[in-house]
Amino acid sequence: MAEIKVLDLSGRQVGDMSLRDDIFNVTPNKDLLFRYIDMQLANRRQGTACTKTRAEVSGTGKKPFPQKHTGRARQGTLRGPHQRHGGVAFGPKPRDWSKKLNKKMKRDALKSALSVRFQEGNLIVLEDLTMKAPKTKELKGIMDTFELTGLKTLFVLPYKKMAYENVLKSGKNLPKTKVIIADNPGLPEGEVCIDGLNVFDIINHEKLILTKGMVTKIEEVLGNVR
Repeated sequence: MAEIKVLDLSGRQVGDMSLRDDIFNVTPNKDLLFRYIDMQLANRRQGTACTKTRAEVSGTGKKPFPQKHTGRARQGTLRGPHQRHGGVAFGPKPRDWSKKLNKKMKRDALKSALSVRFQEGNLIVLEDLTMKAPKTKELKGIMDTFELTGLKTLFVLPYKKMAYENVLKSGKNLPKTKVIIADNPGLPEGEVCIDGLNVFDIINHEKLILTKGMVTKIEEVLGNVR
């Protein structure tokens, strides 16, 4: 198993943690990473863009002027795409852009993304990260301690509890910083999930910050064959 340092909020090492090689140290599958990110970006599209065709724009259907003897090019309608206020040719219509990946591909893509950050040395594991109240300045101070200022940084926290939600609120005003709580409290008791953790955010940020509890949770979910 791979080893990684566990740090406290002052940057001091407080221990070591073993990472499962089948989750954090696999050979990244670039094809799966592309497919997952492509799916995420496609699913964000609203698909509500709409233009009117020549059959839908308002206007007369009458021939604008006689076919011959006017010295002008023949015209059959004022609603054609080449006319002012005419319809749009081949314009967008409402559609569903969503794409799907099966569960195994999603899990393997997540493993690849986590492995990319670990193998680059851009994965940091904290003993824990909680706040009694939302304070942007406090989170900014933590980022300064780890020399993360100016770097795109992703924090991933394990549970939707007040102490973690305060961290989430504290990160909203920090540029290039995103905080995710990978949890779904609506699940049945005993069910563990990492909803919210996704490939696009991991790849889109240079640094990945996990808590020790989040690492355990990831290994519990991705390590189980379902």
